[in-house]
Order: sequence, then structure tokens, then C-alpha cells
Amino acid sequence: MGKKLNIGLFGFGVVGQGLYDISVSKNLNFEFKKIAIKDPSKKRTLPESLFTTDKEEILNDPEINTIIELINDAEAAYEIVTEALKKGKNVVSANKKMIAIHLKELVAFQEEYGTSLLYEGSVCGSIPIIRNLEEYYDNELLFAISGIFNGSSNYILSKVFNENQSYDSALKKAQDLGFAETNPILDVGGYDPKFKVAIAAAHAYGIFVNPDDILNIGIQNLNNNDLKYAREKGQKIKLVPIAKKLNEATVGIYVLPKLVSKDDFLFNVENEYNGVSVQAAFADQQFFFGKGAGGHPTGAAVFSDISALRYDYKYEYKKAKQNLGLSLDNNVGIEVYFRFNSAELLKEINFNDVSESYNSKNYNYVVGTLTIAELIAKKEIILNDGAFVAETGKREVNH
Repeated sequence: MGKKLNIGLFGFGVVGQGLYDISVSKNLNFEFKKIAIKDPSKKRTLPESLFTTDKEEILNDPEINTIIELINDAEAAYEIVTEALKKGKNVVSANKKMIAIHLKELVAFQEEYGTSLLYEGSVCGSIPIIRNLEEYYDNELLFAISGIFNGSSNYILSKVFNENQSYDSALKKAQDLGFAETNPILDVGGYDPKFKVAIAAAHAYGIFVNPDDILNIGIQNLNNNDLKYAREKGQKIKLVPIAKKLNEATVGIYVLPKLVSKDDFLFNVENEYNGVSVQAAFADQQFFFGKGAGGHPTGAAVFSDISALRYDYKYEYKKAKQNLGLSLDNNVGIEVYFRFNSAELLKEINFNDVSESYNSKNYNYVVGTLTIAELIAKKEIILNDGAFVAETGKREVNH
């Protein structure tokens, strides 16, 4: 059965409740000792004695040997997780922002204090991509990891593209269902998948990247002209993060909408589902598919981590320890569909070349190649213009 886990749980929202629902249906050797919450006045289904608003009551309890962190606040989560690791408690977290920002030091804390931090639920909900990158692909040469990492934005795109719903109504429905964050820009702006792909890249390539250095442009400026363009090409629009090896020294990582064709696995990934494509030298291309949003899918990933801790499982970070010397390179060039409103904006963007252009009173676009670095430098003026950028997936020039 493995060792007994006495659990202190932080957060009892959608994922916390989902985790509890799953755990009570299993006869495993662990027990929820205390649950930390923010609002003690909120009606709950469990006994009041199980809850506390004092985090130290959990962190200082010598009987509690495992901490589950499921709160929204990244900085508060960081304080909880680091204190727990330093006190010799193992931790499971689903906080992608906190992990992406602090991963390098969190790895060091685990080494120093002999503890384990697991976070399968932080990337792609129910899809076990972190464990696979750690174990199955530990000695593989990976060319790229890409896919749909955000169920909320994919749900919105599915409703808009397939059912002709308005963007605003699809967003509201995603929030009502608990898929989208309270602040929707975290999802539709590509921040959430940026944190997730940064975590995945650490396990795939052993590279710890500051998320601030990764381009993220989302679907917040999507309009009907963009949908029409994709339909005419027989394509769909998906929000796709990618981490790919460019050469022996560099990796490219970015998040952009992408025009995907029918022969792409992502074409048929709809609603709150996620899909992860791994392109490897020996295993070739493999595809993982599953729910990426919702309490039970993410709760299932957290539950899997808890189960692993019963047998003292920990990530080995093999590729990071190999010290491959890889670094992020934003000089990778890609071909994009670039729809804009102001002709002045186009003068500000340094395209390497333009292969197609269209101009009318209400609709203007170009198709051309530019670098990720150029998109990072001009991101603010692009978004302020209401412009929409999507990778075509056709051409790529590293430098």
C-alpha cells in the first residue's frame, strides 16, 4: 500500500473539491488532516473542524507529512511550497505560474532538503505529460513539444468556430463552467499555456527559462475576418505553445495562435480538451489527448501525484543534470498571417519577406516571415491596434 500520507490541503475550490471527490472513492493509505481555506463563512459539505484559515497550523503540524497546494495566488503558493519543502514535507502543486517562475530554485530546494515536489496537474490537466517526459523520453532526442495546453481558450475557439457563437458569449460560458480564469486574459492572452510550456521545456530539454522571456500572443483580438480566412483555407485556429530544439545549442519557445490543417492532430481537439504532440528522433511523433480543464481532470492528475508519493517518487530532472548548455533563442523566424487595422502599424513591423497581402476598407492582412524577437519587441503596439497574428506552420527560418 505504500507509506501512510497525512495530508494538509491548501485550497478547496474547483480542483480541491474534485480531488476530494476522487479520493473518497478510493481505499488508499492517506488521510486529509486539515484543509486551509480563505473564507470560513462559505458553506461546505465537510465537517467544520477539518478547515482552518491559519496556514501555519498545517505547516507546523509534525503529523502532516504531505502538502497539497491548490490555490490561485502564485506568490502565496510559493511561500507555502518552499516552507513545506524546508520542513521536510513532500508537496504536490497544480500552480503553473508559481512553478514556471520559480522552478530552478524549487529544484534546488528539493535537492537540499531531500524532499519531493510533484506537479503533473499544472500542465494539461489529466494528460500525464510531465511523467512521460521524465521517464519515457528521458534518453530521447526530442525535436519539439507542442499542442493545445489551455482548455479554456480551446473551448472558446470551438464554440466560435464550430457553432458561430460570439467570442464574448463563449468566454462567459467557459467561465460559468469553471474552465476559464476569473481574469480571462490569463487564458485567452496565452499566459497560462506560456507557464505550462516553460515547465514542459524544463523536463524535455533541461532548460529553465524565465517566462517573461517567452513570447505569448493570444486570441483576444480574434474577429470574424480571421475565422473566414481560416475557413477558406480549410483550416482551424488553435492557440498553440511550442518548445522546439533549433540546433545543438538553442531552443525556441513561444505561444501563438496557429492555423492548423485537417492532417494535423490538433484539428480535431475541441472544447476543453487538450492535445500534446511530441516529436522525437526514435519514437517519431506521438500524441496525447485528454481533458485539460475542470475539477475532476486536474484533480485526477493531483491524485496520481499523491499516489506516487506513497512510494517516495520524485522527479530526477535528468536532462537538467546532464547540463546540455541549451539556451532560449528568440531569433527563430516563422511565417505568420498578420491581420491589422492601421497601415501605420505595418510600417513598424520588420518582416523578412511578404508572400501575400490583402487590403480593403475593413480588412487588411499580410502573410510573411518575421522573428519571434520582433513579435516580442512589437507585442504592445500589435495588441493595441487590435491586430491578430497566427502562425501558418508552413515556413521556418532559424536565423
